[in-house]
Amino acid sequence: MTSEPLAPRFVTLPEIRRAAKKAVPRDSWNFGAGGTETETTLRRNRRHLDRLAIRQNVLVDVRQIDLGTTLLGVPLSAPMAVAPMGGLILFHPEGDVEMARGAGQADVLQWLSGATGWSPEDVAKAGKAPQMFQLYHHGDRGWVSDTLARVEESGYKAVALTVDTQLYSRRERDIAARWSPRKAMEIAPYPRGPQSDYQARLTWADVEWLLKTTKLPVGLKGIMTVPDAKRAVATGVRLIWVSNHGGRQLDHTQSSIDALPPIVEAVAGGAEIMVDGGFSRGTDVVKGLARGARVVALGRTALWGLAAEGAAGVARTFEILRDEIRTTMGLCGRTKVSELAQDLIFRVD
Repeated sequence: MTSEPLAPRFVTLPEIRRAAKKAVPRDSWNFGAGGTETETTLRRNRRHLDRLAIRQNVLVDVRQIDLGTTLLGVPLSAPMAVAPMGGLILFHPEGDVEMARGAGQADVLQWLSGATGWSPEDVAKAGKAPQMFQLYHHGDRGWVSDTLARVEESGYKAVALTVDTQLYSRRERDIAARWSPRKAMEIAPYPRGPQSDYQARLTWADVEWLLKTTKLPVGLKGIMTVPDAKRAVATGVRLIWVSNHGGRQLDHTQSSIDALPPIVEAVAGGAEIMVDGGFSRGTDVVKGLARGARVVALGRTALWGLAAEGAAGVARTFEILRDEIRTTMGLCGRTKVSELAQDLIFRVD
């Protein structure tokens, strides 16, 4: 007699989030879940996604739905990615390495944070899916050059410089708890960059230098305005990453989903577009793609999977997300990611 396969531990994303909250200390949870100051930007990201509706289209053959796409020439099995996140050691003892294992099991793109607690080499060895590197300029150009050389050698496919952390924001959940996430992260085996405040001095000249220094395609993460997007494209940047840092940097700024369409229009194909900021369900991903992003990055949603059940939790998270995306596409009469366009989405109040 053959035994029936075990049912998965988690069958919905809210279950995973609840398990994650039980699994980690309160300060770690608040660090991951919280935003800056009043958390207005954090809430706005979610609210503005919720006020967008998806047009229902019927009598389309949707037996075969293809989620495949590419980013900067790299084939992807789904139009989503693990967003780069620092401090993963606060949610799992093997942090970034375990996240890489989960992303590999899910066959989903992983963006490794420049604030990783593990070396780029160790994370690259653990991952079996495409990997790209998010750069914090936490040191002078010599330090960045050395880091990029290691990233290139390790097989990462692109680098994106985060440009919205000129100053570290006032994250009041941590401040009120008299708790320092940076100090808590010091238990990680790989040291952070030597000058965390170096980014306050960055200008467009540093972007130009970066383009000349690495062989990899270069993106900018934290673009929220049309002028900045246009200048990035003119400078030679190949990836525009629309992001308000998940509501964790500038409070009372625009939601990422609302900033996206005018940037897509202004860039006009001159660079590829990514987006993050509040995306947590398959319907959210469909909205981001329809509004012009090529790939949607999910941070907290992947983080809750890691905290709940390590690599298996990450993989299960993205398995559920794939199913949600596929179901949403079928119910709105779309069979390919390329068919998701602006006319599919409209605002409701």
